[in-house]
Amino acid sequence: MSNLLENKALCKVRTVTTFVTLSPHQALWKEEIIEASAVCATLSKQLQQHGYHVQSNRIVTNPFGEYLNTESLESAREGLRYLSNLLNTSEISDIRIRFAIGEAKTAHEISLIPALIQEFGDLCNVCVNVGLDEHGILDNRLMTHAAEAVKKISEITPRGEGNFNFTVNFNCAPWIPYFPASYHKKELKNCFVIGLETPDLLVAVLEELNQHSAIPPHNERYHAYYTVMREALQHHISAIDTIVTHTALPADFMFAGFDSSAAPSKSCASMTAVYEQMGVDYFGASGTVEASALLTRVFKSIQGVQLTGFSGLMLALTEDTGLAEGTLKDHFDIRALLTYSAVCGIGLDTVPIPGDTSINKISALMRDTGTMAFRLNKPLTVRLFPVPGLSAGELTQFESDDLCNCAVLTVP
Repeated sequence: MSNLLENKALCKVRTVTTFVTLSPHQALWKEEIIEASAVCATLSKQLQQHGYHVQSNRIVTNPFGEYLNTESLESAREGLRYLSNLLNTSEISDIRIRFAIGEAKTAHEISLIPALIQEFGDLCNVCVNVGLDEHGILDNRLMTHAAEAVKKISEITPRGEGNFNFTVNFNCAPWIPYFPASYHKKELKNCFVIGLETPDLLVAVLEELNQHSAIPPHNERYHAYYTVMREALQHHISAIDTIVTHTALPADFMFAGFDSSAAPSKSCASMTAVYEQMGVDYFGASGTVEASALLTRVFKSIQGVQLTGFSGLMLALTEDTGLAEGTLKDHFDIRALLTYSAVCGIGLDTVPIPGDTSINKISALMRDTGTMAFRLNKPLTVRLFPVPGLSAGELTQFESDDLCNCAVLTVP
Protein backbone atom coordinates (compact mmCIF):
# COMPACT_ATOMS: atom_id res chain seq x y z
CA MET A 1 0.00 0.00 0.00
CA SER A 2 2.98 2.32 0.34
CA ASN A 3 2.82 3.30 -3.35
CA LEU A 4 -0.84 4.22 -3.00
CA LEU A 5 -0.17 6.30 0.07
CA GLU A 6 2.48 8.24 -1.82
CA ASN A 7 0.11 8.93 -4.73
CA LYS A 8 -1.25 12.38 -3.95
CA ALA A 9 -3.34 12.37 -7.11
CA LEU A 10 -5.73 10.00 -5.32
CA CYS A 11 -6.44 12.57 -2.59
CA LYS A 12 -7.60 15.92 -3.92
CA VAL A 13 -8.28 19.01 -1.85
CA ARG A 14 -11.85 19.84 -2.78
CA THR A 15 -11.77 23.16 -0.99
CA VAL A 16 -9.85 25.58 1.14
CA THR A 17 -12.74 27.37 2.84
CA THR A 18 -12.36 30.57 4.87
CA PHE A 19 -15.00 31.80 7.31
CA VAL A 20 -15.19 35.56 7.88
CA THR A 21 -17.43 38.17 9.46
CA LEU A 22 -18.49 41.01 7.19
CA SER A 23 -19.27 44.35 8.76
CA PRO A 24 -22.50 46.28 8.13
CA HIS A 25 -20.19 49.00 6.82
CA GLN A 26 -19.66 48.29 3.14
CA ALA A 27 -16.45 50.29 3.08
CA LEU A 28 -14.81 47.58 5.20
CA TRP A 29 -15.74 44.66 2.97
CA LYS A 30 -12.81 45.02 0.56
CA GLU A 31 -10.19 44.59 3.26
CA GLU A 32 -12.08 41.64 4.79
CA ILE A 33 -12.56 39.85 1.47
CA ILE A 34 -8.99 40.41 0.31
CA GLU A 35 -7.59 39.02 3.57
CA ALA A 36 -9.77 35.90 3.33
CA SER A 37 -8.83 35.48 -0.32
CA ALA A 38 -5.15 35.79 0.53
CA VAL A 39 -5.45 32.96 3.06
CA CYS A 40 -7.05 30.76 0.38
CA ALA A 41 -4.41 31.66 -2.20
CA THR A 42 -1.45 31.16 0.14
CA LEU A 43 -2.67 27.78 1.37
CA SER A 44 -3.59 26.60 -2.11
CA LYS A 45 -0.16 27.51 -3.44
CA GLN A 46 1.59 25.62 -0.64
CA LEU A 47 -0.60 22.54 -1.06
CA GLN A 48 -0.04 22.48 -4.80
CA GLN A 49 3.71 22.91 -4.39
CA HIS A 50 3.63 19.79 -2.22
CA GLY A 51 1.75 17.82 -4.88
CA TYR A 52 -1.88 18.15 -3.79
CA HIS A 53 -4.39 19.36 -6.36
CA VAL A 54 -6.70 22.10 -5.02
CA GLN A 55 -10.04 22.29 -6.79
CA SER A 56 -11.62 25.41 -5.29
CA ASN A 57 -11.28 28.27 -2.85
CA ARG A 58 -14.34 29.37 -0.88
CA ILE A 59 -15.37 32.21 1.37
CA VAL A 60 -18.26 31.93 3.84
CA THR A 61 -19.76 34.80 5.80
CA ASN A 62 -21.93 35.45 8.81
CA PRO A 63 -25.72 35.64 8.14
CA PHE A 64 -26.28 37.97 5.19
CA GLY A 65 -28.96 39.91 7.04
CA GLU A 66 -26.20 41.25 9.32
CA TYR A 67 -24.30 43.02 6.53
CA LEU A 68 -26.55 43.36 3.49
CA ASN A 69 -29.30 45.93 3.43
CA THR A 70 -32.29 43.59 3.21
CA GLU A 71 -35.00 46.25 3.41
CA SER A 72 -35.79 45.47 -0.20
CA LEU A 73 -34.74 43.01 -2.88
CA GLU A 74 -33.02 45.79 -4.81
CA SER A 75 -30.96 46.96 -1.84
CA ALA A 76 -29.82 43.36 -1.21
CA ARG A 77 -28.95 43.03 -4.88
CA GLU A 78 -26.84 46.18 -4.73
CA GLY A 79 -24.80 44.73 -1.88
CA LEU A 80 -24.21 41.46 -3.70
CA ARG A 81 -23.24 43.29 -6.89
CA TYR A 82 -20.61 45.13 -4.89
CA LEU A 83 -19.33 41.83 -3.44
CA SER A 84 -19.35 40.23 -6.88
CA ASN A 85 -17.20 43.04 -8.25
CA LEU A 86 -14.77 42.63 -5.35
CA LEU A 87 -14.42 38.92 -5.99
CA ASN A 88 -13.93 39.43 -9.70
CA THR A 89 -11.37 42.22 -9.46
CA SER A 90 -9.38 41.50 -6.30
CA GLU A 91 -6.09 39.67 -6.44
CA ILE A 92 -7.48 36.55 -4.84
CA SER A 93 -6.51 33.36 -6.61
CA ASP A 94 -6.19 31.73 -9.99
CA ILE A 95 -8.43 28.85 -8.95
CA ARG A 96 -12.20 28.69 -8.75
CA ILE A 97 -13.66 30.99 -6.08
CA ARG A 98 -17.05 30.23 -4.63
CA PHE A 99 -18.91 32.39 -2.14
CA ALA A 100 -21.55 31.67 0.51
CA ILE A 101 -23.56 34.53 1.99
CA GLY A 102 -24.28 32.67 5.22
CA GLU A 103 -27.67 31.73 6.57
CA ALA A 104 -31.10 33.26 6.11
CA LYS A 105 -32.72 33.64 9.52
CA THR A 106 -36.14 35.19 8.91
CA ALA A 107 -39.10 34.66 6.60
CA HIS A 108 -38.31 37.94 4.85
CA GLU A 109 -34.69 36.94 4.23
CA ILE A 110 -35.79 33.55 2.89
CA SER A 111 -38.18 35.30 0.51
CA LEU A 112 -35.22 37.13 -1.07
CA ILE A 113 -33.24 33.97 -1.79
CA PRO A 114 -34.82 32.86 -5.11
CA ALA A 115 -34.21 36.16 -6.89
CA LEU A 116 -30.69 36.49 -5.45
CA ILE A 117 -29.76 32.99 -6.58
CA GLN A 118 -31.30 33.68 -9.98
CA GLU A 119 -29.02 36.69 -10.47
CA PHE A 120 -25.83 35.69 -8.66
CA GLY A 121 -25.76 31.88 -8.90
CA ASP A 122 -22.55 30.47 -7.46
CA LEU A 123 -21.78 33.70 -5.62
CA CYS A 124 -24.99 33.26 -3.61
CA ASN A 125 -24.79 29.93 -1.80
CA VAL A 126 -27.11 30.10 1.19
CA CYS A 127 -28.69 27.92 3.86
CA VAL A 128 -31.48 27.98 6.43
CA ASN A 129 -30.88 26.42 9.83
CA VAL A 130 -34.04 24.88 11.29
CA GLY A 131 -34.06 24.12 15.00
CA LEU A 132 -36.38 22.80 17.69
CA ASP A 133 -38.70 24.77 19.93
CA GLU A 134 -38.92 24.37 23.71
CA HIS A 135 -41.11 21.29 23.22
CA GLY A 136 -38.65 19.58 20.87
CA ILE A 137 -40.80 20.30 17.79
CA LEU A 138 -39.24 21.43 14.51
CA ASP A 139 -39.97 24.96 13.34
CA ASN A 140 -42.49 24.08 10.64
CA ARG A 141 -43.16 27.72 9.77
CA LEU A 142 -39.52 28.23 8.86
CA MET A 143 -39.50 24.97 6.86
CA THR A 144 -42.59 26.03 4.96
CA HIS A 145 -40.92 29.30 3.97
CA ALA A 146 -37.86 27.31 2.89
CA ALA A 147 -40.02 24.91 0.86
CA GLU A 148 -41.65 27.88 -0.85
CA ALA A 149 -38.18 29.16 -1.75
CA VAL A 150 -37.24 25.75 -3.17
CA LYS A 151 -40.33 25.80 -5.40
CA LYS A 152 -39.71 29.37 -6.53
CA ILE A 153 -36.05 28.68 -7.35
CA SER A 154 -37.12 25.69 -9.44
CA GLU A 155 -39.48 27.91 -11.43
CA ILE A 156 -37.17 30.85 -12.14
CA THR A 157 -33.81 29.17 -12.79
CA PRO A 158 -33.10 27.01 -15.87
CA ARG A 159 -34.15 23.39 -15.27
CA GLY A 160 -34.43 24.25 -11.56
CA GLU A 161 -30.65 24.08 -11.19
CA GLY A 162 -30.58 27.09 -8.86
CA ASN A 163 -31.46 24.77 -5.98
CA PHE A 164 -27.85 23.58 -6.17
CA ASN A 165 -27.08 26.77 -4.21
CA PHE A 166 -29.69 26.39 -1.45
CA THR A 167 -30.09 23.91 1.38
CA VAL A 168 -31.94 23.47 4.65
CA ASN A 169 -29.77 22.40 7.60
CA PHE A 170 -30.75 20.40 10.66
CA ASN A 171 -28.43 20.13 13.64
CA CYS A 172 -25.54 21.50 11.58
CA ALA A 173 -22.78 23.44 13.34
CA PRO A 174 -20.86 26.30 11.69
CA TRP A 175 -17.67 25.70 9.72
CA ILE A 176 -18.90 23.13 7.21
CA PRO A 177 -16.50 23.70 4.27
CA TYR A 178 -18.87 22.34 1.61
CA PHE A 179 -21.60 24.44 0.00
CA PRO A 180 -24.34 25.43 0.45
CA ALA A 181 -24.61 24.13 4.03
CA SER A 182 -21.73 26.42 5.07
CA TYR A 183 -22.32 29.27 7.47
CA HIS A 184 -20.42 31.37 9.99
CA LYS A 185 -21.31 33.34 13.12
CA LYS A 186 -19.94 36.77 14.02
CA GLU A 187 -19.31 35.57 17.58
CA LEU A 188 -16.71 33.11 16.24
CA LYS A 189 -13.17 33.78 15.09
CA ASN A 190 -12.20 34.05 11.45
CA CYS A 191 -10.93 30.64 10.45
CA PHE A 192 -10.35 28.19 7.62
CA VAL A 193 -11.23 24.53 7.05
CA ILE A 194 -9.86 21.96 4.59
CA GLY A 195 -12.29 19.69 2.74
CA LEU A 196 -11.14 16.70 0.70
CA GLU A 197 -12.25 14.57 -2.27
CA THR A 198 -11.13 10.99 -1.60
CA PRO A 199 -13.31 8.39 -3.38
CA ASP A 200 -10.41 7.60 -5.76
CA LEU A 201 -8.21 6.85 -2.76
CA LEU A 202 -10.78 4.63 -1.06
CA VAL A 203 -11.48 2.61 -4.20
CA ALA A 204 -7.75 2.18 -4.90
CA VAL A 205 -6.85 0.80 -1.46
CA LEU A 206 -9.84 -1.54 -1.43
CA GLU A 207 -9.01 -2.81 -4.93
CA GLU A 208 -5.43 -3.52 -3.88
CA LEU A 209 -6.58 -5.34 -0.75
CA ASN A 210 -9.06 -7.45 -2.68
CA GLN A 211 -6.52 -8.32 -5.39
CA HIS A 212 -3.73 -9.37 -3.06
CA SER A 213 -5.59 -10.95 -0.17
CA ALA A 214 -7.65 -14.09 0.13
CA ILE A 215 -11.26 -13.30 1.01
CA PRO A 216 -11.48 -13.97 4.77
CA PRO A 217 -14.67 -14.44 6.80
CA HIS A 218 -16.96 -11.42 6.91
CA ASN A 219 -15.86 -9.98 10.25
CA GLU A 220 -12.17 -10.16 9.39
CA ARG A 221 -12.81 -8.79 5.92
CA TYR A 222 -14.67 -5.75 7.24
CA HIS A 223 -11.95 -5.15 9.81
CA ALA A 224 -9.41 -5.18 6.97
CA TYR A 225 -11.52 -2.75 4.91
CA TYR A 226 -11.77 -0.40 7.87
CA THR A 227 -8.03 -0.56 8.51
CA VAL A 228 -6.82 0.15 4.96
CA MET A 229 -9.25 3.01 4.38
CA ARG A 230 -8.50 4.59 7.74
CA GLU A 231 -4.74 4.34 7.23
CA ALA A 232 -4.97 5.89 3.76
CA LEU A 233 -7.08 8.83 4.94
CA GLN A 234 -4.96 9.32 8.04
CA HIS A 235 -1.77 9.42 5.97
CA HIS A 236 -2.95 12.19 3.66
CA ILE A 237 -4.75 14.23 6.30
CA SER A 238 -1.67 14.15 8.51
CA ALA A 239 0.51 15.16 5.55
CA ILE A 240 -1.77 18.07 4.65
CA ASP A 241 -1.95 19.11 8.30
CA THR A 242 1.85 19.35 8.37
CA ILE A 243 1.81 21.57 5.27
CA VAL A 244 -0.81 23.83 6.85
CA THR A 245 1.13 24.02 10.12
CA HIS A 246 4.26 25.21 8.30
CA THR A 247 2.47 27.82 6.18
CA ALA A 248 2.74 31.44 7.31
CA LEU A 249 -0.78 32.84 7.61
CA PRO A 250 -2.38 35.88 9.29
CA ALA A 251 -2.57 35.47 13.06
CA ASP A 252 -6.26 36.35 13.10
CA PHE A 253 -7.19 33.29 10.99
CA MET A 254 -7.48 30.11 13.04
CA PHE A 255 -7.16 26.65 11.48
CA ALA A 256 -10.45 24.98 12.50
CA GLY A 257 -9.54 21.57 11.07
CA PHE A 258 -10.65 19.09 8.41
CA ASP A 259 -13.94 17.80 7.11
CA SER A 260 -12.93 14.17 6.50
CA SER A 261 -15.92 13.38 4.25
CA ALA A 262 -15.10 11.71 0.94
CA ALA A 263 -17.12 14.35 -1.00
CA PRO A 264 -17.57 12.69 -4.42
CA SER A 265 -17.91 14.63 -7.66
CA LYS A 266 -18.35 13.94 -11.38
CA SER A 267 -14.56 13.94 -11.82
CA CYS A 268 -13.70 11.08 -9.46
CA ALA A 269 -14.74 7.53 -8.64
CA SER A 270 -18.28 7.01 -7.44
CA MET A 271 -18.97 6.10 -3.84
CA THR A 272 -20.96 3.20 -5.29
CA ALA A 273 -17.63 1.66 -6.37
CA VAL A 274 -16.54 1.73 -2.73
CA TYR A 275 -19.61 -0.29 -1.76
CA GLU A 276 -18.98 -2.78 -4.54
CA GLN A 277 -15.35 -3.24 -3.45
CA MET A 278 -16.71 -3.98 0.03
CA GLY A 279 -18.84 -6.83 -1.33
CA VAL A 280 -22.21 -5.06 -1.64
CA ASP A 281 -23.81 -6.09 -4.96
CA TYR A 282 -24.82 -2.50 -5.68
CA PHE A 283 -25.60 0.61 -3.66
CA GLY A 284 -29.12 -0.02 -2.37
CA ALA A 285 -28.75 -3.80 -2.12
CA SER A 286 -28.79 -5.71 1.15
CA GLY A 287 -25.68 -4.79 3.09
CA THR A 288 -25.77 -1.09 2.15
CA VAL A 289 -26.64 0.04 5.67
CA GLU A 290 -23.82 -2.01 7.21
CA ALA A 291 -21.28 -0.69 4.69
CA SER A 292 -22.50 2.86 5.24
CA ALA A 293 -22.00 2.52 8.98
CA LEU A 294 -18.46 1.22 8.47
CA LEU A 295 -17.58 4.11 6.17
CA THR A 296 -18.90 6.57 8.72
CA ARG A 297 -16.62 5.00 11.35
CA VAL A 298 -13.67 5.45 8.98
CA PHE A 299 -14.35 9.17 8.44
CA LYS A 300 -14.73 9.78 12.15
CA SER A 301 -11.63 7.79 13.15
CA ILE A 302 -8.99 10.32 12.09
CA GLN A 303 -6.60 11.22 14.89
CA GLY A 304 -4.26 14.12 15.58
CA VAL A 305 -6.37 16.81 13.90
CA GLN A 306 -9.59 18.65 14.61
CA LEU A 307 -12.55 17.24 12.67
CA THR A 308 -15.36 19.62 11.77
CA GLY A 309 -18.28 19.92 9.36
CA PHE A 310 -19.95 16.64 8.37
CA SER A 311 -16.88 14.38 8.62
CA GLY A 312 -19.07 11.55 7.47
CA LEU A 313 -20.42 9.71 4.45
CA MET A 314 -21.70 12.01 1.71
CA LEU A 315 -24.31 10.65 -0.67
CA ALA A 316 -24.92 13.57 -3.01
CA LEU A 317 -27.19 12.01 -5.62
CA THR A 318 -26.62 14.17 -8.69
CA GLU A 319 -22.95 14.87 -7.94
CA ASP A 320 -22.04 11.17 -8.00
CA THR A 321 -22.09 9.33 -11.32
CA GLY A 322 -22.74 5.93 -9.76
CA LEU A 323 -25.60 7.14 -7.59
CA ALA A 324 -27.13 8.88 -10.61
CA GLU A 325 -26.89 5.66 -12.62
CA GLY A 326 -28.51 3.77 -9.75
CA THR A 327 -31.68 5.83 -10.15
CA LEU A 328 -32.02 4.51 -13.70
CA LYS A 329 -31.95 0.94 -12.36
CA ASP A 330 -34.33 1.57 -9.44
CA HIS A 331 -31.62 0.58 -6.98
CA PHE A 332 -32.96 2.89 -4.26
CA ASP A 333 -35.59 5.50 -3.54
CA ILE A 334 -36.04 8.50 -1.24
CA ARG A 335 -37.06 6.25 1.66
CA ALA A 336 -33.82 4.29 1.27
CA LEU A 337 -31.72 7.48 1.22
CA LEU A 338 -33.38 8.54 4.47
CA THR A 339 -32.70 5.12 5.97
CA TYR A 340 -29.01 5.36 5.11
CA SER A 341 -28.90 8.79 6.73
CA ALA A 342 -29.53 7.04 10.05
CA VAL A 343 -25.99 5.63 9.99
CA CYS A 344 -24.17 8.26 7.93
CA GLY A 345 -24.83 11.76 6.50
CA ILE A 346 -25.74 13.96 4.63
CA GLY A 347 -29.51 13.61 4.39
CA LEU A 348 -31.37 14.20 1.13
CA ASP A 349 -28.76 15.97 -0.97
CA THR A 350 -29.20 17.09 -4.60
CA VAL A 351 -32.25 14.86 -5.05
CA PRO A 352 -34.38 15.57 -8.15
CA ILE A 353 -38.13 15.28 -7.55
CA PRO A 354 -41.18 15.92 -9.75
CA GLY A 355 -41.66 19.57 -10.62
CA ASP A 356 -45.26 19.56 -9.38
CA THR A 357 -44.36 18.28 -5.89
CA SER A 358 -46.38 20.31 -3.40
CA ILE A 359 -44.91 22.58 -0.77
CA ASN A 360 -46.58 20.37 1.85
CA LYS A 361 -44.73 17.28 0.59
CA ILE A 362 -41.42 19.13 0.42
CA SER A 363 -41.97 20.33 3.99
CA ALA A 364 -42.81 16.79 5.09
CA LEU A 365 -39.52 15.50 3.65
CA MET A 366 -37.75 18.24 5.58
CA ARG A 367 -39.58 17.29 8.78
CA ASP A 368 -38.62 13.61 8.40
CA THR A 369 -34.99 14.50 7.81
CA GLY A 370 -34.91 17.03 10.63
CA THR A 371 -36.50 14.59 13.04
CA MET A 372 -33.74 12.06 12.29
CA ALA A 373 -31.03 14.70 12.65
CA PHE A 374 -32.05 15.75 16.13
CA ARG A 375 -33.19 12.32 17.31
CA LEU A 376 -29.84 10.80 16.31
CA ASN A 377 -27.82 13.94 17.10
CA LYS A 378 -26.19 14.23 13.70
CA PRO A 379 -25.99 16.91 10.99
CA LEU A 380 -28.37 16.33 8.07
CA THR A 381 -29.49 18.56 5.22
CA VAL A 382 -32.20 18.71 2.57
CA ARG A 383 -31.30 19.97 -0.92
CA LEU A 384 -34.09 19.09 -3.34
CA PHE A 385 -34.43 19.83 -7.06
CA PRO A 386 -38.08 20.01 -8.16
CA VAL A 387 -37.56 19.73 -11.94
CA PRO A 388 -40.11 21.74 -13.95
CA GLY A 389 -42.13 19.64 -16.34
CA LEU A 390 -40.73 16.28 -15.23
CA SER A 391 -42.48 13.42 -13.45
CA ALA A 392 -41.07 10.55 -11.42
CA GLY A 393 -38.90 8.23 -13.54
CA GLU A 394 -38.17 10.77 -16.26
CA LEU A 395 -34.59 11.85 -16.94
CA THR A 396 -33.20 15.23 -15.98
CA GLN A 397 -31.40 17.38 -18.54
CA PHE A 398 -29.12 19.35 -16.25
CA GLU A 399 -26.44 21.43 -17.94
CA SER A 400 -24.39 22.42 -14.89
CA ASP A 401 -20.81 21.15 -14.86
CA ASP A 402 -21.41 20.02 -11.27
CA LEU A 403 -24.47 17.86 -11.88
CA CYS A 404 -25.06 14.38 -13.30
CA ASN A 405 -28.31 13.53 -15.05
CA CYS A 406 -30.49 10.88 -13.46
CA ALA A 407 -34.06 9.74 -12.98
CA VAL A 408 -36.46 11.92 -11.02
CA LEU A 409 -37.39 10.20 -7.74
CA THR A 410 -40.92 9.69 -6.47
CA VAL A 411 -41.97 11.63 -3.38
CA PRO A 412 -44.25 9.23 -1.48
